[in-house]
Amino acid sequence: MQRPFRIGQIVPSSNTTMETEIPAMLLARQQIRPERFTFHSSRMRMKKVVKEELAAMDGESDRCAVELSDARVDVLGYACLVAIMAMGHGYHRVSEKRLQAHTAANGADAPVITSAGALVDALKVIGARRIVVVAPYMKPLTELVVDYIRNEGFEVVDYRALEIPDNLDVGRHDPARLPEIVAQMDTRDVDAIVLSACVQMPSLPAIAKVEAQTGRPVITAAVATTYAILKSLDLEPVVPGAGALLSGAY
Repeated sequence: MQRPFRIGQIVPSSNTTMETEIPAMLLARQQIRPERFTFHSSRMRMKKVVKEELAAMDGESDRCAVELSDARVDVLGYACLVAIMAMGHGYHRVSEKRLQAHTAANGADAPVITSAGALVDALKVIGARRIVVVAPYMKPLTELVVDYIRNEGFEVVDYRALEIPDNLDVGRHDPARLPEIVAQMDTRDVDAIVLSACVQMPSLPAIAKVEAQTGRPVITAAVATTYAILKSLDLEPVVPGAGALLSGAY
């Protein structure tokens, strides 16, 4: 019997959602596919979603990558989209390369995925060009995220900044509110909806409803990260109930 795939997660210390939604998706996949997964985390200190704390937190990601490579995980997911995007255009590529070099130097070379890079790649996978974005951050940080996504070649035609400064409060945001938030946006001529540009803001229960409501594919940072994890493991990126990207169509 093949051992379970070990999923490493580099997590902000106040994050409560990545370790809920990503395991939920991979455990749901276990109901339809034979592979099994275990989950292993290392934490970076962060409480307030402000640029200074995000930069300091990112500095701890090297340590986290080494710690997780001690456990010989098969893939590492860096779970803070805004921390990466706040560091400047294209930084997800720099981060992934640097962190993977740390795992290799520790004798446990494993691919590293950032939620920021996963979201950008997922939009390319589904062929999206025009999108709308919902983010929990304060408006200046949300604008950094929007600018980062635009620099990757996408047209962000509308966005909503929910302006929640405390990271624990982000995790407490009710996903049942998301369909109403999207209903206030013009989604008629967009190719996709980024329902949560943050792995800490819960969104999984709302994905199917927003896809039905808008007729557009819905992507979240957590869904994109799960897709990237499965692809990196050479596994079919299929998860029931997680939206178009994980439907098996891509």
